[in-house]
This record gives sequence, C-alpha cells and structure tokens, in this order.
Amino acid sequence: MAFNILGINHKTASVALREQVAFADERLHAALLALRQESGVAEAVILSTCNRTELYWAGPAADTTLADWLKRHHDATTDLSTSLYVHRERHAVEHTFNVAAGLDSMVLGEVQILGQLKEAYRFAQAAGSTGPALNRLFQAAFSAAKRIRSETQIGANAVSLASATVSLARRVYADLSERSALLVGAGEMIALIARHLASAGVRRMVIANRSLPRAQTLAAELKAYAVGLDDLGKELQTADIVVCCTASPTPLITRSLAASALGARRRRRPIFMVDLAVPRDIDPAVAQLKDVYLFSIDDLQKVIDENRQQRELAAGDAKLLIDEEVARFMAEARAHDAGPAILALREQANQIRAHTLEQAKRMLAAGRSGQEVLDYLANTLTNRLMHGPTQALRQAAESSDTVLAEAIARLLLEDRGRP
Repeated sequence: MAFNILGINHKTASVALREQVAFADERLHAALLALRQESGVAEAVILSTCNRTELYWAGPAADTTLADWLKRHHDATTDLSTSLYVHRERHAVEHTFNVAAGLDSMVLGEVQILGQLKEAYRFAQAAGSTGPALNRLFQAAFSAAKRIRSETQIGANAVSLASATVSLARRVYADLSERSALLVGAGEMIALIARHLASAGVRRMVIANRSLPRAQTLAAELKAYAVGLDDLGKELQTADIVVCCTASPTPLITRSLAASALGARRRRRPIFMVDLAVPRDIDPAVAQLKDVYLFSIDDLQKVIDENRQQRELAAGDAKLLIDEEVARFMAEARAHDAGPAILALREQANQIRAHTLEQAKRMLAAGRSGQEVLDYLANTLTNRLMHGPTQALRQAAESSDTVLAEAIARLLLEDRGRP
C-alpha cells in the first residue's frame, strides 16, 4: 500500500499561514474520522505542531484530494498550493524518519518532535484510523530515531537558551539534584528555564518577581517558592543557581548585594549565575567576585552557536543511518507485499503436487512398475510446475516486454546448477 505525506511547515509557510491549518487536540479525533471518509484514504495520521501540519495516509488518494480536504476542513481563505509539499513512497518513508529524528526541525536534532509524533500516532490509533501499513511505518520511524539518538551526537549539545543554561550548570555542578535555584522574573523565558531545571532534577526553586502574584502563579505550577524582589539578598545566600530575565532598566543584583550574599554563604561554595536580560539584571562587576561563574546572554549564544555546528556535523552521520533504515524498511515492505503472492504460488504448487501424487498412487494400484510410476511422477510434476512460468516467459518475449522476460528468466535460472 502506498505511503503518502502532504504537509506545510516552517520552511514553506509563515506562522500566520500555519495557524490556519493547525489542528487543536480536542478536534483531532473528528478530523481523523473525516479524513478517513475521503476516497482513497485507507489509513491516516495527522501531525500538528507549532511548526508543521502533516497528513500521513496510506492508499491511492491523490494529493490534490488531500489538499482540498485540508483547505475545506479549516475554511482556509488563503491559497495553500505554493506552501504545501508532497512526499510519496520511499520519499515519504524517508521524510517520516527525518521528522522523528529531528532532522527536519527548526532546531536541528530537537527531541520534542519525536514525542509529538508519537502522540499523533496514539491519537490516530485511538480514532481507529491507522492500520497495518502506517503501523509499520511509524514503529520503524520510532526505532530509527532511537538508533540515531544512541549512535550519533545529534542531540548531545544544547542549542536553546534554556537547554544551554542547564548544560552550563552541569559544568559547575555535576549533580543538580542537590542544588537550589533562584529565578528572577516570571516571564516565558524564566518559566521555560524553570521547567528545564526541574526536569534536570533541581531540588528547590525560588521565583522572585516584582509582582508577587505572578511569581506565585508560576511557583504553583512548578511546586516552587515565590518571593518579592526585596528578598533577593536573602535568597542569594542559599542559591546555587541564579537565572535572571526581567525588564528592569537597572541591575537588580549589584556587586555589593552579591558580595554580601557570598559572605554569608558556606566558604568556597560556588554560585552559577546567568543573566538573560537586556539591559542586564546582574552587574557585570559581579563576575569579579571569587567563586562566581557569571554568564551573559551573549556567552550563552556563543555556546549555542558552537553546539549548533556540532549538531550539523552529527547530522551527516544521522543521515547515513536514515538511509540504512529506509533501505531496510523498503526491503521489508516489499517482502511483506509479496507475501500473498508467495502463499498463492505455494498453494497452487501444493494442489499440483497432491493431484499428481494421487494419479501416481492409482498407477501403482493398477500394477504399474515402481520405476514407471517414478518416471511419470518426476516428468509430470516438472511439466505442470513449469507450464505457467514458461508460458508467461513466451508471452513476454512475444510482446517485447523485456523487463518481465528478464525477471522470469532470472527467477527460473537462479538456482541452475544447484543439486
């Protein structure tokens, strides 16, 4: 069964256009059922993220049918034709593997897309819109992604501010589970970094913000503590990790405030600080204090740029593995597709064998000699088993179908010379 993909992503369309064809989770079940009703769609999966919307289907439906359905389903007013891409057969398999491995993502090698792809597949299974063809495809894609993660460095280097912050923190503290973090601000970046630190195992987090209610809202989500900016000096005394990102026009952590906090800390206990604000929240002079490791947003960007180059190098290795996995999948798919034909061929051969054997038994019962019966059995089986292939070979030759003729000849002569 044919594999097909029709999609739109960050490479082909703006955010405004991608928004028009995005699928909300609560409407995905109904969308899958509707898509399955389209002529020629035997199986379907819908992947919808902030960076892409892709329709995966098995069956003979034309891509124009799916493009029309996508526009009609969303009542889209914009022409989508120049932003849509289509992948078929082997290219569809390769694209699925690349998406699962993060090789087609805005952030090269990012792992979130694999989770999103798995979730899309689970949605489709729950809706009953998958089948043997897409089941094989997605399971193979998940396996390929796992292999690429384990055999290459595609995801080893941080390429976002949040992940780079955690990566640098690990350079200072080998075990983050024994550390506490002070996060100054309560915006989206601080929220993202807080979630990364929580996932990394940081045991205690404090959210400090000018607006205490806003800090309390974020703290409630993360099971953290919320304080006002007046408590910065006190919290600095116990924090191992400090991340700042506010809109303050002047530094919130001055050299004197940091020095005072360090004086109250345990001797020679380092403090890791990251300032993501512009203007800066931490006075650059704080970096002169002993046992302080202070990084600015520019420092993090340098790390990210270096890591991105490393990921691009690793992507070359990953693509070689993708080629291997795609070739393996296509070979297994062809073998699977040949299964019914092989079974039918064996069934036909068994019927010929049974019929010929019954005739040979009758000859023996009629008093024919064993040698005569054996000769009859061998000659008749040979003639009957070879009749179909030789007739097909003759017809292919007469109709100048050289491809079929060569295939049949290769099949018949492959075992020549073997006992």
